[in-house]
Amino acid sequence: MIDFAFTENQLAVRDMAREVSAKVIIPGIEEFDRAAKMNPAVLPAMKEANLLGFCIPEAYGGLGMDYISLGLASEEMEYGDTSARVVLSVHIGLFSLPLLAWGNEEQKQKYLIPAAKGEKISTFGLTEPAAGSDVVGLQSTAVKDGDNYILNGEKMWISLADVADQFLVFAWTDLDKKKNRDHSGISAFIVERGYEGLTTGSIHGKLGVRSGNTGFISFQDVKVPKENLVYKEGAGFKIAMFCLDQGRYTVAAGSCGLIKACRDASAKYAHERHTFKEPIATHQLVKQMIAKMEAGYEYSTALWMKAGWLKNQGKRSTRATSLAKWIACREAEAAAADAVQVYGAYGFSDEYPVERFYRNSKGASIYEGTREIHTLMQADYVLGFRKDKEIDCELPVVEQ
Repeated sequence: MIDFAFTENQLAVRDMAREVSAKVIIPGIEEFDRAAKMNPAVLPAMKEANLLGFCIPEAYGGLGMDYISLGLASEEMEYGDTSARVVLSVHIGLFSLPLLAWGNEEQKQKYLIPAAKGEKISTFGLTEPAAGSDVVGLQSTAVKDGDNYILNGEKMWISLADVADQFLVFAWTDLDKKKNRDHSGISAFIVERGYEGLTTGSIHGKLGVRSGNTGFISFQDVKVPKENLVYKEGAGFKIAMFCLDQGRYTVAAGSCGLIKACRDASAKYAHERHTFKEPIATHQLVKQMIAKMEAGYEYSTALWMKAGWLKNQGKRSTRATSLAKWIACREAEAAAADAVQVYGAYGFSDEYPVERFYRNSKGASIYEGTREIHTLMQADYVLGFRKDKEIDCELPVVEQ
């Protein structure tokens, strides 16, 4: 049975994230968004607040919090700006939780603990210039050579590419299976910044999430120690799908933060702006837009909470997470569009935050699985073409 009452620990995490958002992210976001630069104070503030590993077990440097807490923190971070939630998505959802589930003890000691403590920033490298939704279309290869794998390829649209210290990277280890598009030939590796042949760069001119670092990673004959192979050869596709379950979850919860930001900004402006000698808050069509934001927030929240509940039970959440991500991102886009409409001409200017909300909302309908991918997934579940198996790795059951 799902309990919608938050525990004291969950509320404490929410309040920590809310404080970081209010004191560090929001005050400078206009400046950094316009300059398309990452606020250098964000990562230290998140580290100090223990937000970079709070849902990792204490044995590995975290606070041992649950997945509902992760959702609440994601919502509060995105209420400040999408770029801040992205940090939680890639650092925790796409690196730390997968390493907790799939990594061996040596890897957890070497890479997970520093990540959980915020001593090293982590990210995830799956997408390539010609491979996004088509995961088996990736071209990166990792060829075994003695005690190393020789990694070649390029990753694109990687969050924190120029910031991260360590990367969870996917590449073909079986080139025959690559020719046949057999995903059992893909493997996962932990790669460190500083390995010879690894270079990164930033992407400029993005529509949204401008205050977040996004870039590429290039691998040219990079020697990766065999000890950095995660789990075993051929497990990369399964690990990647597990990663996406965690990342999509944070995107869904974060989108609720964006909906809430749109709702609050619209309500405030509706009381301040007057037309026809009345505040626009009294106009029925303005009320309708704000009501839609509230409804979208409520049912999108219920969807990510269901997915979080499944995760807390150690159960497969792919179907629930996909639905939550699809719907929450859809509602965030709609809320942002209506927020601009509420502001009228001023919504078209970066003088007000709704212009940034509108730009930021679009990315989430593309990354972590496009809206089209999630539409097909949900149809296939209903039609019987798709069925989830039990997860074949250890996902910690969290008791709160």
